[in-house]
Amino acid sequence: MKRRNFLYLTGIGVGATMMRGVPVFGTPIAPEAALEYIDPAAKKILTDVALNAARAKGATYTDVRIGRYLNQFVVTREDKVENVVNTESYGMGIRVIANGCWGFAAIDKMDKDSIAKAAATAVAIAKENARLQSEPVQLAPQKGYGEVSWKAPIEKNAFEVPIKEKVDLLLSVNDAAMKGGANYVDSILFFVNEQKYFASTDGSYIDQDVHRIWPLFTITKIDPKTGKFETRNSLSAPRGMGYEYINPRESDKITGGPSVLYKDRYDMLEDAKLGAKQVTEKLTAKSVEAGKYDLVLDPSHLWLTIHESVGHPTELDRVLGYEANFAGTSFLTLDKWESKKFNFGNKNVNIVADKLQPGSLGAVGYDDEGVKTKQWDLIKDGILVNYQTIRDQAHIIGLNESQGCCYADNWSDVQFQRMPNVSLQPGKAPLKPMEMIKNVEKGIYILGDGSFSIDQQRYNFQFAGQLFYEIKEGKIAGMIKDVAYQSNTQEFWNSCHSICDQSDYRLGGSFFDGKGQPGQVSAVSHGSSTTRFNGVNVINTARKI
Repeated sequence: MKRRNFLYLTGIGVGATMMRGVPVFGTPIAPEAALEYIDPAAKKILTDVALNAARAKGATYTDVRIGRYLNQFVVTREDKVENVVNTESYGMGIRVIANGCWGFAAIDKMDKDSIAKAAATAVAIAKENARLQSEPVQLAPQKGYGEVSWKAPIEKNAFEVPIKEKVDLLLSVNDAAMKGGANYVDSILFFVNEQKYFASTDGSYIDQDVHRIWPLFTITKIDPKTGKFETRNSLSAPRGMGYEYINPRESDKITGGPSVLYKDRYDMLEDAKLGAKQVTEKLTAKSVEAGKYDLVLDPSHLWLTIHESVGHPTELDRVLGYEANFAGTSFLTLDKWESKKFNFGNKNVNIVADKLQPGSLGAVGYDDEGVKTKQWDLIKDGILVNYQTIRDQAHIIGLNESQGCCYADNWSDVQFQRMPNVSLQPGKAPLKPMEMIKNVEKGIYILGDGSFSIDQQRYNFQFAGQLFYEIKEGKIAGMIKDVAYQSNTQEFWNSCHSICDQSDYRLGGSFFDGKGQPGQVSAVSHGSSTTRFNGVNVINTARKI
């Protein structure tokens, strides 16, 4: 990843305040060019060139990915349009096994001669790598599916919506925040369309169309007397949906708490109006008293804790130490899984991995190895029961097939193990968030994600958020600030007291989950209902030690 892209992605992960200019992910194109269509039959002809050339050079297995990656950014600040960017990245990645070892090459010159040369290069790399490899690659068996397709079940393609309509929305959001008392506001709409074609010597030719959307803003309010300021980021979640995501339905509204939220939609304008009021409240909110609290965590917050403390440590390559040099390993070592009784959390904790959930960021029909996606248990009744694997890892834990967790963020990058959607299952008994709060004597209700830190084994951690409300004797007593909670993964998930029912289940997620060397990013969702954790240590982040 280029340095400027890294800086942008880091900034966008914590808010929109750093977005003055948007980096280019590929070649700039006209907005209407994003609607052009490439016939799968033409792609099949090109992938067959690569498959045949690799086989002729000695490859025993080959897969080919043609990718067309489209991005659109619409960025505003207060009453100004800061940037509108449309980009396209188009090319082919060729992965082979020769002499028992992987080789990879990529190319953006999509003529037959160039493709054949790239395939030959991939085989040559594999043979050279094989000189250093002690054991051959073991691929889990995978049947070919022939010619198939999968399209995200969107209602409205965001790339078809006029730029003016998008600009008008963002400027109305900014105007509402400014009228509500904000001093500054940034807002952005970010759209992604991945058009992916996969072919392999297993006999699959898979055409997929993936869509993602992320609306977000940051509101800043300054106290003119003290010069101190507070911010409130949007409570939106990036989603695997079309433009319908930001057209809320009244039936999806979740009411009763301090923020208005929607189950499967997002009202950007309403969130901005409320955000302006809440950022003003944050300026005068009292600072938290450190101590033990029962935490009531909204899905807009809990998704990040799930991502870091469950999603990453159950990645099998991290468990095996492949990530140790860059982003750490995992405390969930194989011996804990083999024991079949490792107490990850209490019996309330059931966590599922899946690549199927409609509207999620990770939903696809097939992964980047041509494996049909599915759902499986990671944590069952509090016990570690499985990991996340791809084809060359499956045999390590005795699986007969891959779980479909392979992904590359671009045609030019080699695919490897990436996180599926990882979600906490809702409670079975009827329970709403405000009913949950009625039974809390001393607690804190947390909404939105914030800063966090976690150790190299994904065990000891600290998380903050966007909004914090003190709970006293079963009632919300008012806003507080300077809150972060500390725990370790096992202790935290064993403190899970109760989980709201399916009606409160919502998705959060990350557009830019980083991993690997060279670094790649992926998009992944994490679902939950509002969840209570008892006796968690809370610190005051404003107080100096």
